[in-house]
Amino acid sequence: MAQWTRGAHTPEPDRLDVLLNVTDLLSAVKALHDAHNDYLIAITGLDLLGKNATLAQDERWKALTSATGADPATAPGPIEVLYHFSAGEAVVTLRVLTPRSAAAVPSVCGIIPSASFFERELSEMFGVQVVGTPDPAHLFLPEDWKEGIYPLRKDFVPGKNSE
Repeated sequence: MAQWTRGAHTPEPDRLDVLLNVTDLLSAVKALHDAHNDYLIAITGLDLLGKNATLAQDERWKALTSATGADPATAPGPIEVLYHFSAGEAVVTLRVLTPRSAAAVPSVCGIIPSASFFERELSEMFGVQVVGTPDPAHLFLPEDWKEGIYPLRKDFVPGKNSE
């Protein structure tokens, strides 16, 4: 997996966080799957709105913002998508950044079909488009929920956004 890694750290024993570009996500997931480390625990989102000072030094964030001509120090924080895998007691988390204004990741369902549940939740709650997901239907929110309103984003205001 080293050829795809943009950084890695161990936040605690038996944990490895691997930073990836979104373009390398499917290759990394396939490598984990082929190595039989493919028990997908969850896919989660992390809204990094307001984290620009911390992100300003992150090479992945610089690349994302420079592609759009934005300044990494002032562009709205991205959405980070985390893919958590378990191999016994060890947990490997693949972390990818996606721009807030065009949040998108490829579906991993072609490799791990059971990921559909997590992909639907990610799309519905964080507004991350999961390209190629087999079932984009709502999972938790009502069918008449307003388009473009994502309850797990930091800028969501209950009552105001959901009316």
